[in-house]
Amino acid sequence: MNRKLTILGLQQAYKNQGTTPKEVIETIVEQAKADEDMNIWITPPSLDWILPYLKNLEEMDPEDAPLWGVPFALKDNIDLAGIPTTAGCLDYAYTPPEHAAVAERLIAAGAIPVGKTNLDQFATGLVGTRSPYGETHNSLREELISGGSSAGSPVAVARGQAAFALGTDTAGSGRVPAALNNLVGFKPSLGAWPIKGVVPACESLDCVTVFSHSLQEALEVDAVVRGEDESDPWSKSMTTPAGKQPERVLLPKETPSFYGPYAEKYEEAWKKAVGRLGELDMKTEYIDTNLFSEAASILYGGPWIAERWAALGDFIEKNPNSAFPVTEQVLCSGSSDKYDAASVFHAIHKLQAIKLETKKLLKNAVLALPTCGGTWTREQVRKDPIQTNNDMGRYTNHCNLLDLSAVAVPGKEADKDLPFGITLFGLAESENLVFGAAAAFSKETIQTAPNSSEQETTLVAVCGLHMRGFPLEQQMYDHGARFVQEANTAPKYKFYKLPSEPIKPGLIKQPEGGDSIQLEIWEMPLTSFGSFTAQIPAPLGIGKVELEDGKEIPGFVCEGYGEKEAEDVTTLGSWDVVVQS
Repeated sequence: MNRKLTILGLQQAYKNQGTTPKEVIETIVEQAKADEDMNIWITPPSLDWILPYLKNLEEMDPEDAPLWGVPFALKDNIDLAGIPTTAGCLDYAYTPPEHAAVAERLIAAGAIPVGKTNLDQFATGLVGTRSPYGETHNSLREELISGGSSAGSPVAVARGQAAFALGTDTAGSGRVPAALNNLVGFKPSLGAWPIKGVVPACESLDCVTVFSHSLQEALEVDAVVRGEDESDPWSKSMTTPAGKQPERVLLPKETPSFYGPYAEKYEEAWKKAVGRLGELDMKTEYIDTNLFSEAASILYGGPWIAERWAALGDFIEKNPNSAFPVTEQVLCSGSSDKYDAASVFHAIHKLQAIKLETKKLLKNAVLALPTCGGTWTREQVRKDPIQTNNDMGRYTNHCNLLDLSAVAVPGKEADKDLPFGITLFGLAESENLVFGAAAAFSKETIQTAPNSSEQETTLVAVCGLHMRGFPLEQQMYDHGARFVQEANTAPKYKFYKLPSEPIKPGLIKQPEGGDSIQLEIWEMPLTSFGSFTAQIPAPLGIGKVELEDGKEIPGFVCEGYGEKEAEDVTTLGSWDVVVQS
């Protein structure tokens, strides 16, 4: 598996001169070639067309460009100037003269577009197999679906070919693929991000979304792209979300239905997620969720399917056999005579009543549901393309019709390399509550301005798995920490390799003797420090670590009993040497 790229990780690497944007892009190009059979890209990464974006970075001050040098992918229904937009259909393709509004804002912030990703054609589907450019493989198990319609975007992130990626979401396309590829998927409220330069599916419901490795990084992207666009009739001015815990978490009274070859494992994973929600400092309340199912039924069983036909019907009629067969079948259903003007108003009135009930229900609350109730192999989808796709939208289709915001977050795996996730839904004006609940569930500390000089911070001495280049480095970035310097302890410590899985270091101060051990010093916001220390397993903990200059700072230490079955590796002097020995 490729090593993941993250916004915060890259920013630290650039500051420490550990790599350059060009080196990062060169690596991405090679990784994309290695994964070519996974059908991630329609326009793949290539240094030839990315080079001008790298040159643009030379004119930018990284301190003034919050995403300087960060590579991102775009679903190929989002315009990138000079690069064909296909929407998954070659005959539909056009080359836009300007960027979509969201892409323009990201590039102005220093982000580097690296490619256009595969999708269910015309963003019609939730499986990732409805594309003439090939079925996108799941990032973890190639026989499984990637999820759609934003199929290639999450796989690019999960496979280390982008730090984050843009998708779109009308019925769940920014959430289902996040769950199936173990990522965070954020779908903002309608209009919070402009949709100018996006090929419409249901224009009144369409949202641009982001796939990322953490909630914090989703917020970093949101801070750049959020805001009204004067030339976009759908965009709105909405407050940037932060994080505030809701008073209540609403759960379905009935047991959700699960499907597919791993239905039992998904049901067990859901039960674990419910247990985890019950442990949070929020009241859980069980409700009848039929009104959400009723709203969902309107999306494809009501006149909103005619909005898809309104967007693409002319093309379909003038270009027979250009569309993927199942896509054409779905789109043509929107041309039915039964969707007359009266049916539209009947549906609007029904939906408005459901919105009123939803507003009452979600006051100071969020709704938690499985992001999806299962998954399928790509072969199973081929055999039954309609029903398998319908199943994937069971817990997503209501969202945009009710103008809800949503964050999909990973839970415990349903099985090895089989991710499971939940989605937290909130009212459009309550995105703070969605992020607050998601952060509590994920045990992630989020900051709206993680590098603010006004924040109180503490130094932390790190001597093992949390150091740069080791598996838990990302936890430091997730808690808003930044690397400060390498250092050494005073010559008063014993260093142990603990018999754990994975192996961990144990640093124990001695009353006499001992040696100096290499470590790293990081700076972390005090607001994150408590949640960070709560994740540390015994016999490790945080205590005072004496440095070679005599200063004492908080850092990783080990309780005395930890040495009993541990290997003394003091003479090796650093965890890096221990791992290599």
